[in-house]
Amino acid sequence: MLQSPSSHPYPRTITLIGMMGVGKSTIGRRLACRLNMPFSDSDIEIEEAAGQTISEIFARFGESHFRDGERRVISRLIAGEPKILAVGGGAFMDEETRQLVLEKTLAIWIKADVDVLAERITKREDRPLLIGHDIRTRLQELAAVRDKFYAMAPLHVWTGAQPHEEMVDAIMMALPR
Repeated sequence: MLQSPSSHPYPRTITLIGMMGVGKSTIGRRLACRLNMPFSDSDIEIEEAAGQTISEIFARFGESHFRDGERRVISRLIAGEPKILAVGGGAFMDEETRQLVLEKTLAIWIKADVDVLAERITKREDRPLLIGHDIRTRLQELAAVRDKFYAMAPLHVWTGAQPHEEMVDAIMMALPR
């Protein structure tokens, strides 16, 4: 893990929430380096635990089964040492997962306009909730449902086309000391 000599680990897990494509994983890795903390991505941890991709889990078992496993993995990750944790876009929709994140971590909602998300997501084909849908329309539908839940996070940071390092700077400035 890259470390900055002037950085100090944050005393609790910081969980990055928000829509798919907003940059939680990329921003999270950079934030973890800046804060001298480990980084975990719940989607990667789920795939490793299941021995399948998220798309395969969705196709084989459905979203409900996936969310149950996601909740267990996130609970395990939160119970460990403080870290930067990026969670999937739908994780925060599960009431138990949401309560766990809000009670045990500092949740940060990384927000972006649907146009920004659509631009980023069109480059990837592994988003099960988008298969068979117009990407922009589906993102608008998901945001209409999810944003009120994401808004429960104590910190909100907007992202757009700026470099990820600027997002890390914005989060660093927003962190309570």
